[in-house]
Amino acid sequence: MSSDIARHVQETPLVDTHEHLQKEPAWLANTDDILQDIFSNYVPADLHTAGITGEQRQTLMDGSNSDIEGRFESVRDIWEKIRFTGYGEAVSIIARDIYGVEEMTGSALAAQNHKTAALRQPGERLRLLRDVANLDHVQTDDFCWPCVPDPSGLEFFLYDLSWQGFCSGQVDPEAIHKETEVGVTDLASLKRGMEAIFAKYGPTAAAVKAQHAYGRTLDWVERSDADAESALQDILTKPDEEIDVPTRLRLGDWCWARGVELSIDHDLPFKLHTGYYAGNDRMPVRRIPSGNLAPLLAKYLDAKFVLMHISYPYSDELVAMTKHYRNVWADLCWAWSIDPFSSRDFLRRCIHAVPINKVFAFGGDTGWPTSSVAYAVQARNEITRALEAEVAEGYMGGKEAKYIASRIMRDNQYECFDLEGTRAALNAAHAAAE
Repeated sequence: MSSDIARHVQETPLVDTHEHLQKEPAWLANTDDILQDIFSNYVPADLHTAGITGEQRQTLMDGSNSDIEGRFESVRDIWEKIRFTGYGEAVSIIARDIYGVEEMTGSALAAQNHKTAALRQPGERLRLLRDVANLDHVQTDDFCWPCVPDPSGLEFFLYDLSWQGFCSGQVDPEAIHKETEVGVTDLASLKRGMEAIFAKYGPTAAAVKAQHAYGRTLDWVERSDADAESALQDILTKPDEEIDVPTRLRLGDWCWARGVELSIDHDLPFKLHTGYYAGNDRMPVRRIPSGNLAPLLAKYLDAKFVLMHISYPYSDELVAMTKHYRNVWADLCWAWSIDPFSSRDFLRRCIHAVPINKVFAFGGDTGWPTSSVAYAVQARNEITRALEAEVAEGYMGGKEAKYIASRIMRDNQYECFDLEGTRAALNAAHAAAE
């Protein structure tokens, strides 16, 4: 029965709710060699924590040096220290599944370096994601408002409307005017500009996304128009270095709330980064728990809040939030590579505490398709282990386990996101542009 579960998990297309994928032209122009490809993305953070020096990292990632074997062997001892972390495992998966390297040695990597050029061909990005990773589609946050048709995969590559800057109290009147022809001089005109952004890109967006947790607290406070107006005038008229954190928060909270209201009007889920920071040496942990969002969640019960990355390491808190609030979905995007063991445990706890329609299984959270493939492999492996354990320990049968797999991998996302409407709008926009 466990093999039947594994087969079902492998065959079920995964909805990918979160990427930062570079578009097709960037992929075609990319000249990374095999080491730059497999050791980019998140694994440098573990190498840093393990003690890699700046010189060693520069050598490893120096594409101008064709000595692949020598570059890898120069960091072999550090690689051995991190190879079983989630990030390290992903490196091995890319090497194996994309390049055919079964054992990570310098000579084996050097022998397969020629394959990088074959991957940088038109359509290969789509093939890797759709056919190799078996993704239903991907939703990409590329840190901007425009959500326009992507001709390299019109119904496959969907995009999120970014609200990060607004949530952070950052207002760019020139950019807003260029996008909407609305001149921002006060709070009323700022609101009109926001409405115009949603009117222009809301129909073709998959969701709204904000990762402002990297720069401010997730704690939200309701702000009056007068309070926000005062902050806005300071931000519009003073140099950035004179704007203090409380001023940014006053406007950011107000803008955040308007974005949530507009997401309700346009039936767009609002995705929020919670928990762990990428990188090293800069994570103020009190900012990042999902519990900080409680006032916002209670205020906007008609919104759809997708809380991302299992709020690691505050995962128990997210289980409770998802169980309690009808307007919250828990997303395991990125979490499988951060900590596969904890993510598997999180899924099992959700099964026994949270309605199963409130869980999303996957997002790679990466810029390159090769990494997305590896993260999808990790997700499928851990989903299989979790569900096989549920069956082995007598909590459910194989039929129920496969139902849960289908739910979290694809069905829940199709219920939460208006994918049919988004794809119809993208097709219409694409046809109008031709």
